Amino acid sequence: MSAITENTARAFNDLVEINKTATKGYQEAAEGVTSPDLRSELSKFSQQRAQFAADLEQAARRIGVEAPSQESTIEGALTDAAAALHRGWINIKSAVTGQNDSAILGECETGDATALQAYEVALRSSELPVEARTVIQQQHSDILSAKNWVTQQKGRVS
Repeated sequence: MSAITENTARAFNDLVEINKTATKGYQEAAEGVTSPDLRSELSKFSQQRAQFAADLEQAARRIGVEAPSQESTIEGALTDAAAALHRGWINIKSAVTGQNDSAILGECETGDATALQAYEVALRSSELPVEARTVIQQQHSDILSAKNWVTQQKGRVS
């Protein structure tokens, strides 16, 4: 196995943080929607993202990433995406207050779109070990499915 570089360590750290932020964001969205069905599904997405964070932390340990550094890397795109996602999910608080279900779903959709971009940056890394790539690819697929579901629901609610 090749050595784990700072970029790989940072990618794992950023994806973990993205999922922790999405966990909170989806929970806030679930608390803000009026539809019980939406509330249930958004709560499931919150739990899913918490599991994603745990799975990424476990994969990072398996490939030798114990404590990713907080220092900047040459490729800061993933870090920038993580920060943008964090800002996007924080905006859900304002969307939840006095907004309809469609607006809340729109914030979820935006958060997932940003998460997908971060995953795609990580997947473009040539140094990502196969076992880690498999975890990241599966999560990317699941987030894309969730985003598509949210987009579909957004068109159905007022």
